[in-house]
Amino acid sequence: MKKLLLLSLLCFAIISCNKSTAPTKEMKTAYVDTSKLLEEYNEAKDIEAKYKAKGDEMGKELEAEVARFKAEATSFQKNAQAKGQAWAQENGARLQKQEQELSYAQQALVQQLREESGVEMDTLVKKVKKFIKDYGKEKGFTYIYGTGEAATILYAEDKLDITAEIVKLLNDKYKASDKKVGKKEDEK
Repeated sequence: MKKLLLLSLLCFAIISCNKSTAPTKEMKTAYVDTSKLLEEYNEAKDIEAKYKAKGDEMGKELEAEVARFKAEATSFQKNAQAKGQAWAQENGARLQKQEQELSYAQQALVQQLREESGVEMDTLVKKVKKFIKDYGKEKGFTYIYGTGEAATILYAEDKLDITAEIVKLLNDKYKASDKKVGKKEDEK
């Protein structure tokens, strides 16, 4: 019995000594819905619109070539019926080659736009991450988590969601920088 009492006192003493007397800092956390952020951030919208317009412009030229190819294919089918199988085999290879070239041109166009927009979006993402980091430091957050397509949070209280505030601040900052660029161009 004495051993049990002594062991209990020893455990109590060890546990008491491990408790810190220093005040603990409250952890302040929040999260940002990154998918929503990129949908509502004006600079991201502008980048998307820029590459959509560029794709449409570059696609018009390709569409004209596709239309010419379709007309040739229709003409080829009519001639093949009239001139026979030997003629169709002889001239069909040229048409197949042209179709393949159009396919390659379309793939190259998509790849070029994807690479160009990817570089610009990567730069934007880095800028947003830096902004959120600075925001977190300024507001005293211990953690700011990101949610969205690659969710890193399984649950969060809605009151911790600071997405709207981040979007507003980023849009205000983007708007202000856009005005500065406009003034510089006006001065020229």
